Amino acid sequence: MTAQIQEKIIYQGENLKMSTEPLEDYFSKCGNRPEFKRSHTALWRRYIGSWEIVDDRLYLTDLGGWLEDGTKVVVATIFPGFPDKVFAQWYSGTLHIPQGKLLKYVHMGYGSTYERDLLLEVVSGVVVATTVRCNEGEAIDEDDDLPF
Repeated sequence: MTAQIQEKIIYQGENLKMSTEPLEDYFSKCGNRPEFKRSHTALWRRYIGSWEIVDDRLYLTDLGGWLEDGTKVVVATIFPGFPDKVFAQWYSGTLHIPQGKLLKYVHMGYGSTYERDLLLEVVSGVVVATTVRCNEGEAIDEDDDLPF
């Protein structure tokens, strides 16, 4: 499996990347996953979700991708009646937000290691705990020939 493009998330006003796919939990629970168009080996889920934490609540704010029929995907494609954002009450789990410099690149899924991991524990769409985990290792030189 190729290293995957991360989801986007705004947390405390900062634009970050997230190595968690909360929308996949929705599809697993509801069983109505649309036929997304295949675009890239680094995007097995075939879309990129944009998320935001507002008042400790997780919201899906945008979707990037296309359906097999060529239709552009937006939030309302999955959640009719919610054109701008939807509260992710279906999601319970840990949001994994890598931070800092890359320490170890792994060409598979979200296996790469960064200086820190911001971990947000979410229950029914509400952030209930925040943890920062520091990882050890030396940063990889940004001039190295990495495949991203």
